[in-house]
Amino acid sequence: MTTPQAGPVLLYDGECGLCNRVVRRLLALDREGKLRFAPLQSPSAQAYLRAHGLPTEDFSTLVFVPDWPVNVAPPQLRTDGVIAALRAAGRPGLAGLLAVFPRGVRDAGYKLVARLRYRIFGPWRACPLPRPEWSARFVE
Repeated sequence: MTTPQAGPVLLYDGECGLCNRVVRRLLALDREGKLRFAPLQSPSAQAYLRAHGLPTEDFSTLVFVPDWPVNVAPPQLRTDGVIAALRAAGRPGLAGLLAVFPRGVRDAGYKLVARLRYRIFGPWRACPLPRPEWSARFVE
């Protein structure tokens, strides 16, 4: 784990099996290594959430921070955050596919999956990252 560098950071539920799988997929897709990650439960993510008036106990909402640690631009939540993360990872085509659907429809699907994710995917069982160099991409 390293000190935060400037750039986009995705805050995710660090205890969720689905969320951790999505993070690993984004790590693989982001060949330039631009996108960084932090669990919502981490001290730095909790400080960010408090500073921006976002819930600190709701781990079902993914938060994309476009300019960590500067924090000038507003965060993007749920599917807007997913789309922004895909763009930051250099995958505008995938982002565009999601963006075709109206936010209300996307977020309704997101909330349904968020409600069922622990039942379907279970909690995350910590295991080593497939690539050691990926550990530098986590804020903490």
